[in-house]
Amino acid sequence: MAKAQKNTAQAAKAQRKKKQKAERERSAGFVIFREGKAGPQYLVLHYEEGHRDFPKGHVETGETGLQAAKRELFEETGIKPSEIEILPGFSHAFSYTYTRDGKKFSKAVKFFLAKTKIRKISVSCEHTGAKWLPFAGAKRRLTFENAKKLLSLAHEFRKNK
Repeated sequence: MAKAQKNTAQAAKAQRKKKQKAERERSAGFVIFREGKAGPQYLVLHYEEGHRDFPKGHVETGETGLQAAKRELFEETGIKPSEIEILPGFSHAFSYTYTRDGKKFSKAVKFFLAKTKIRKISVSCEHTGAKWLPFAGAKRRLTFENAKKLLSLAHEFRKNK
């Protein structure tokens, strides 16, 4: 009897562990800015779900992070890869977990820094709006702490270039 209880307990533990295991995702994006009269302005997108963040999306099979970031930037804003200048030497990655439809996900995101002269953008159907904002305004508008930290790192890097 003790052996049967042990096997049942082990099976239940294995089932719980299986349920808790997060599906892995990779995304990439840009902190994108343009020079304004009073300094840099950063693009912040308003997502349908209500949060505000930088342009980013899933890395497709066969893509590098940078290729995915360029594709997503175009899909989400209409800014073409030929309309940006990537600042070499800057990239920042972080990971986080979230739950969607009762399923746990672990996401690794890598961001790059780029400059553009484009002012007018066309947001995708995934977004309800977008704004070019100075550093302080962008930092206030961003929803997540990791995005605020990313903005601070990118802003400092840009200033020291």
